[in-house]
Amino acid sequence: VQKSRNKQVRELFPDGFSIHHAGMLRQDRNLVENLFSNGHIKVLVCTATLAWGVNLPAHAVVIKGTQIYAAKRGSFVDLGILDVMQIFGRAGRPQFDRFGEGIIITTHDKLSHYLTLLTQQNPIESQFLESLADNLNAEIALGTVTNVEEAVKWISYTYLYVRMRANPLVYGISHKAYQIDPTLAKHREQLVIEVGRKLDKARMIRFEERTGYFSSTDLGRTASHYYIKYNTIETFNELFDAHKTESDIFAIVSKAEEFDQIKVREEEIEELDALLNNFCELSAPGGVENSYGKINILLQTYISRGEMDSFSLISDSAYVAQRLKKLIHAILAIIQEYFKQKEKIVEPLLEEKNLTVDKLKDMRKDEIGHMLHHVNIGLKVKQCVHQIPSVTMEASIQPITRTVLRVTLSISPDFTWNDQVHGTVGEPWWIWVEDPTNDHIYHSEYFIVLKKQLYKKTLMKCYNFISHQVLSKEAQLLVFTIPIFEPLPSQYYIRAVSDRWLGAEAVCIINFQHLILPERHPPHTELLDLQPLPITALGCEAYEALYNFSHFNPVQTQIFHTLYHTDCNVLLGAPTGSGKTVAAELAIFRVFNKYPTSKAVYIAPLKALVRERMDDWKVRIEEKLGKKVIELTGDVTPDMKSIAKADLIVTTPEKWDGVSRSWQNRNYVKQVTILIIDEIHLLGEERGPVLEVIVSRTNFISSHTEKPVRIVGLSTALANARDLADWLNIHQMGLFNFRPSVRPVPLEVHIQGFPGQHYCPRMASMNKPTFQAIRSHSPAKPVLIFVSSRRQTRLTALELIAFLATEEDPKQWLNMDEGEMENIIGTLRDSNLKLTLAFGIGMHHAGLHERDRKTVEELFVNCKVQK
Repeated sequence: VQKSRNKQVRELFPDGFSIHHAGMLRQDRNLVENLFSNGHIKVLVCTATLAWGVNLPAHAVVIKGTQIYAAKRGSFVDLGILDVMQIFGRAGRPQFDRFGEGIIITTHDKLSHYLTLLTQQNPIESQFLESLADNLNAEIALGTVTNVEEAVKWISYTYLYVRMRANPLVYGISHKAYQIDPTLAKHREQLVIEVGRKLDKARMIRFEERTGYFSSTDLGRTASHYYIKYNTIETFNELFDAHKTESDIFAIVSKAEEFDQIKVREEEIEELDALLNNFCELSAPGGVENSYGKINILLQTYISRGEMDSFSLISDSAYVAQRLKKLIHAILAIIQEYFKQKEKIVEPLLEEKNLTVDKLKDMRKDEIGHMLHHVNIGLKVKQCVHQIPSVTMEASIQPITRTVLRVTLSISPDFTWNDQVHGTVGEPWWIWVEDPTNDHIYHSEYFIVLKKQLYKKTLMKCYNFISHQVLSKEAQLLVFTIPIFEPLPSQYYIRAVSDRWLGAEAVCIINFQHLILPERHPPHTELLDLQPLPITALGCEAYEALYNFSHFNPVQTQIFHTLYHTDCNVLLGAPTGSGKTVAAELAIFRVFNKYPTSKAVYIAPLKALVRERMDDWKVRIEEKLGKKVIELTGDVTPDMKSIAKADLIVTTPEKWDGVSRSWQNRNYVKQVTILIIDEIHLLGEERGPVLEVIVSRTNFISSHTEKPVRIVGLSTALANARDLADWLNIHQMGLFNFRPSVRPVPLEVHIQGFPGQHYCPRMASMNKPTFQAIRSHSPAKPVLIFVSSRRQTRLTALELIAFLATEEDPKQWLNMDEGEMENIIGTLRDSNLKLTLAFGIGMHHAGLHERDRKTVEELFVNCKVQK
């Protein structure tokens, strides 16, 4: 008890009395609760907070006075009956006493009021309307509510809806309105629309009233994540701008609604004046007379490590510090320099001695000891200085285009780890790239320096094979892209700032003085307004019979002559669905016509694509044209005799790379007249080096055999097609790089971004919008959903089934008889696929059995399943 910081607790305890209220420090409240429950205190004078939050039984409970001050109303109000019942509930608990006594002391005019409430049932009304904006914003940020209809349904799950139907007058609903609309659907919809407009005005969501759809913004997600109230966000929107000073920022934060209960007491004014004069470097608008001025003073005093005498100010300061942490993280870019954990401020000694951390690191331990007039403490200070987090950064830049720059940042920790100081996991930092010229931040991200980066376990060769930790200080790479503008700025700053330590930061400069930007890309190939070319232009009835259309599309018409009547190298960049496979076939037909004894090689990046081409060309080219087509992959390796007889080889980059290495001993490699590389834009990915080697080796073989080999590259639309064409020795005649918008069938693109640093929560947040997109854009037509892993195919499919379960027809995506589908499911091996196909949802990935994959493909192509 004597260790308590509360003077009243120490003075009252010897007489068996104590106090308890929310303004006390947590450790003091815990101490009082323990003393009372153990019988060391007989009488406890407390506020109603104790009755709600702590289970402290007593024999008798006395409510002295029923008038309490309501800060929001600015006046005294009657103590609610729920508070009375909760307080009386502490008297005579069954496991502690046989009976209890409850006493309420009130004015005579309120006596009958409380007697009536105590002897009769009192309905509990909902207070949900007061925080409807905050709660709706949270649901929108989570993705559980995406439109007005879902919000109306969400309200039906609340206690507010129960009470609105039971007692509509209390919630402003007339009996006539209730009779017309007994489910209150219109009233709920009006509530949602009004709150949606408020949130949209505050820029916390985007509300499109025409469609009724909600979409969360970064501001709304931040408010939801850090529990910042709607009124606080409104205050920030109104007062914040790019030109606020440090003093302005403190004043704005002090006006947050989270501090509404902080009031100015008459006895605190003198001490607040002293704190303002002694510890506040910045002005405090409002002064000591206003609550937001008091909050400002307490905040600055806390950061300046000032001492307070009044216990009420100590309690208020702890309350302000606790609430400010979530506000500070929400406006990190503004306030980060001014609020960090109090125990991790590294400035007092430095300010007093006019030193920096770097100077202390360079000093010897004896120099530090003499400076502090304590020689033996020099080593300890030296060790502590090296425990202050610091990092070193090196940046390399690579221009991708004239406006996009790729930055590779190497971050190395440069401090000594101490579990008591840094914890056992890691030290968080914020990394951002800023332009000092226009004060703009182009990139920012949260980064953690892990303990294992500084130390790694190494098995030492000793008798007992004990694992030791050896200092490693491994560097970690961050790769990101930033915009760049012309004329080039002189430099950008990359700044690393500790999330926990004040004064722990590092700066790396990106200098653009010798940066060489790529040449400006030539314009895309214009799609000419040509008459569609009939397939009779092939001049061969056998070729014409392969196609189920009568005319080539505009892209195929424009490239036809170059591919079918010349031998020049070709690079075709065109969007998916524009007929690039037909383009490859035109080049192959050229070989069949002019070089019938030669071979054609088609390289696809994936074995799945190779199998798809094989299934198609086995029928169309081998059976109908009589040309031998073989597959050459890691799974299928035909014998030399079969390869020698082949006219068309369909393979993967890795397999053809291995085969062509021994070209001197393999005549079929020398017989290749054309090399078709599909998806050649993958040169920029991990498998790019293999494709580069294949092209270089093909040119090498061609020069030695003096036999030209035609190279045809197929790709999506490229930004630097001219560079790739120059490397492939393609002249202007063979370069076709159409715009992404050039498609036989128009494509409407919708892009929606999702926040989230971690993969799994981010993917989960996309499930509901995916379902909504299907309902909006393709409710009855086939849909392909691409995800990043096999596991995610299962998770996404199961989530879609969960959404379907809330619909009137859960199997609306199944376009065949259920009995027929059950027969098909019985032939499958994958248990998850059996479940999803029953709802019209298929899965397709490399981990499926081949028969399962083909079953899914057939069902999807024939529109038996929709997804």
